[in-house]
Amino acid sequence: MARDMNAGLSDLGGCQIEATLQLFDGKWKGVILHHLLKDEVLRFNELVKRLPSITHRMLSKQLRDMEVAGLVARTVYPVVPPRVDYSLTPLGRSLEPVLQAIGRWGQENLVAVEDAALKPSESPTGSAAIMRSAA
Repeated sequence: MARDMNAGLSDLGGCQIEATLQLFDGKWKGVILHHLLKDEVLRFNELVKRLPSITHRMLSKQLRDMEVAGLVARTVYPVVPPRVDYSLTPLGRSLEPVLQAIGRWGQENLVAVEDAALKPSESPTGSAAIMRSAA
């Protein structure tokens, strides 16, 4: 696995930030991590209830991806009906301060980011500048 990550890291120009962000990049992963940090151990159906818009297939895929990355542990109990619990591994739990910092940044800045996205670009490289230089 380390060899695969190092190969992927070189593809990213050696950027540790991008390599780390890719671990929880993907639809729903951030929300799944949030719930596992908050509740520690959840069954599959408990996650479905907390994420009513997610499909079972998508939830399974995201959990599997994070399990392969070593962030999530899957515990299967030999009972009928089958019981499967999901929890964060120590590695996954070590993301808590990082995710909290991202959450704080979002609380402080997402409104400004959304406002900036709604304004026309005033930078020299914006579309208005390109149109002026073409004229």
